[in-house]
Amino acid sequence: MICRLNIFSVTILFSLSAMVSSCTQDAYDKGEGKYSLMRGDFVEAQVDANKQIVSITTDDGDHLPLVNPYPAKWITKGDTIYRCMLYYNKVESAKGQYEAELVSIGQVPCPTLKRWSEFKQEYRTDPVKFESIWLSKSRKYLNLYMQLKTGVTDDTTAVQQLAFVSDTIIINKDETRSHRIVLHHDQNKVPEYYSTKAYISIPVSAIAADSVSIWMNTYDGPISKTLSLYK
Repeated sequence: MICRLNIFSVTILFSLSAMVSSCTQDAYDKGEGKYSLMRGDFVEAQVDANKQIVSITTDDGDHLPLVNPYPAKWITKGDTIYRCMLYYNKVESAKGQYEAELVSIGQVPCPTLKRWSEFKQEYRTDPVKFESIWLSKSRKYLNLYMQLKTGVTDDTTAVQQLAFVSDTIIINKDETRSHRIVLHHDQNKVPEYYSTKAYISIPVSAIAADSVSIWMNTYDGPISKTLSLYK
């Protein structure tokens, strides 16, 4: 599975907002046309040896082949799985089986947790706008949705950076483990003119605890969100 991003550029995430806006049209608003039954799901996308997505498995456990195999520039490895956000129509084939008719798809970063000893750059707590955090139905992923401030600049070195750092693991009296993770966010000279959506999935297997707390700085002040991972 491709989930090897540590410190990653948030430009990866901006395409998700574009996918939503590109699907806004009168036919959709009226409940007619290509987008009237469109769904949006977090998925694991299966890639074949030709670096094309051939099928998807949603977080609800629904496995669907694609109507047509789909290549993408960000697919760099064949015979693997990518974490993605998918907009699609669920259609019935001539054989009576359901398939996914792809509308838009974008890769969702799966950052690797870094220990403080591995974190070699200056830790930054530039604010984000927190929206939500939840476990996938399969409990394989901890999903985060936030908004990041951005804007156009001529400075080619201005690129926001995000990372998740493993801060502490606490052994509780009942022998359960609580994992505290902190968000590193470096605005890095990017203008803060408007907000864009950012989705991130952390594999639960990497957290290695019974519960997790995510600390981040927001425009309304620092917050910590805690979730049980196995109950």
